[in-house]
Amino acid sequence: MYKTLGTHNYYVYILTNKIKTVLYIGFTNNMKERLYYHQHPEAFCKAFTTKYKCYNLVYWEHYQDVDIAIDRETQLKKWSRKKKDALITAFNPEWKFLNDEI
Repeated sequence: MYKTLGTHNYYVYILTNKIKTVLYIGFTNNMKERLYYHQHPEAFCKAFTTKYKCYNLVYWEHYQDVDIAIDRETQLKKWSRKKKDALITAFNPEWKFLNDEI
């Protein structure tokens, strides 16, 4: 368990590539910083997001409990593509890239 005192911010997020054919699910406690690293992959040349050019945020959830966020990330990673697509569409019907809104 990773329990800590106070209010914290944790995010589960989904990135996609430019043509929206690949999805990446991640977890972070700093969304702006994590998006920056995904968009500037020079140091992460072997990373999944670099290989498949998944830099575009299309979905995110906010949590204050790290354990719940980690469990949610694990759950989403097990979902079918169809179920993930439905989740994204319910949150972001046009699949707009949300990077600039964070």
